Amino acid sequence: MLDLPLTFLQRPATATTPHPWLLVLMHGVGSNEQDLFSLAPQIPDRFHVLSLRAPFRMGPGSHAWFDFSIEPNGERTINEAQEAQSRALVAQAVQAASEQLGIPPERVVVGGFSQGGIMALSLLLTQPALMHAALVWHSRLLQQVVPLTAPADALHGKRLWLSHGTYDNVIPLAHAQAIVHHMATLPVSVAYHEFPSAHEIRPSELAATVAWLESLSTTPMAF
Repeated sequence: MLDLPLTFLQRPATATTPHPWLLVLMHGVGSNEQDLFSLAPQIPDRFHVLSLRAPFRMGPGSHAWFDFSIEPNGERTINEAQEAQSRALVAQAVQAASEQLGIPPERVVVGGFSQGGIMALSLLLTQPALMHAALVWHSRLLQQVVPLTAPADALHGKRLWLSHGTYDNVIPLAHAQAIVHHMATLPVSVAYHEFPSAHEIRPSELAATVAWLESLSTTPMAF
């Protein structure tokens, strides 16, 4: 039985998998752990899927990784203390799950949608030792975490899946393109894809993401 600092749902990898992987998923603002867990049947069975619930309750079944407000000029102001607290809790959860499941960081992928994607990207940048790759759907980069980025050597060989909808009216496409621009200065391998969708994960986007996960987990790694 996993003992983690956040509420979660899990789907174990197939028992016969010799070297299982761990995929940790984080939902968007106003949702909960059931949301992305619904994707578990589509995820390759060599992955132990873990879906986390954000710690801040907004209402019944509604949670957030941090509060934010949108200024009249469109700028977003976040609750930085909540973001830092959530990031620390996610790091603890990923590390604890990795250790308790016996799955080393080189077989761990941390991902999320929207605000959950913010958390996944922030964790990759600040604590890359916890994972091999991050998976970021329809999200953005927090400027607050940029100064906390790990040294380039620590990011070497890490992987990032980044996808976004061209019609996303919640987090505009420009935010995804800004992530690509930012990552170009770092030794991270980025797979970037745009899809003709709004703020949602359509089947074509999920299929492409799963293919990337498959490629990660079937490629021999030199360690």
